[in-house]
Amino acid sequence: MEPEFKEGDKVLVSTLNFNNVKGPKKMRELFVGTFTIIKLIGKNAVEVKLTEEFSRKHLVFPVSLVNFHLTSEIQSKRLNPINWVLKMKL
Repeated sequence: MEPEFKEGDKVLVSTLNFNNVKGPKKMRELFVGTFTIIKLIGKNAVEVKLTEEFSRKHLVFPVSLVNFHLTSEIQSKRLNPINWVLKMKL
C-alpha cells in the first residue's frame, strides 16, 4: 500500500532512473531532495518542484519513487534501538 501524499508535503525522489547523478551507481545516494509536492496526479503520481540542479528532469514521478522527507522533529520521536530494548524489558 502506497503512502498518502498531499500538496505541500516535503519529499525525497529516488535516483533509480537518474543518469546525471555524479559518481558510480553503487556509491550514489538512493534518494535526493528535499522537494515540495506541487500537485497530485491521480493516486499514482506526484508533480514536484525540483531544484535548479535537477531542472532538466521531468517534474512528475510515480509514488513508488517518492518518499516522505522526515524532519528532525519526526526523527527525534522515534525510539532508538537501545531505548526500545530497555522499554521491552520493563
